[in-house]
Amino acid sequence: MQVPSKQPQPMPGNVRSALVKRSLMDAYLDRPAYQKDEYLKWIALAAGPAEKQRRLDQMLAELEQGGVFKGEPYTPPAKPAKAK
Repeated sequence: MQVPSKQPQPMPGNVRSALVKRSLMDAYLDRPAYQKDEYLKWIALAAGPAEKQRRLDQMLAELEQGGVFKGEPYTPPAKPAKAK
């Protein structure tokens, strides 16, 4: 039985570059930790470069669109009000 790792998935350079190029790093960083980690693992475990690119493209499109996580609707939690 494989035990899930508690270590966060490292971000590959091509993913970082794509996020920066498309100005989506803030959208990525605003996602909960479990989603960021899941996206990176999902891309890393893809079979072959074409599938990795397809998954990266899907992640970028979902970040651009908002409200979607791996093809499913996602409602982000409300941001806390700023203290005065």
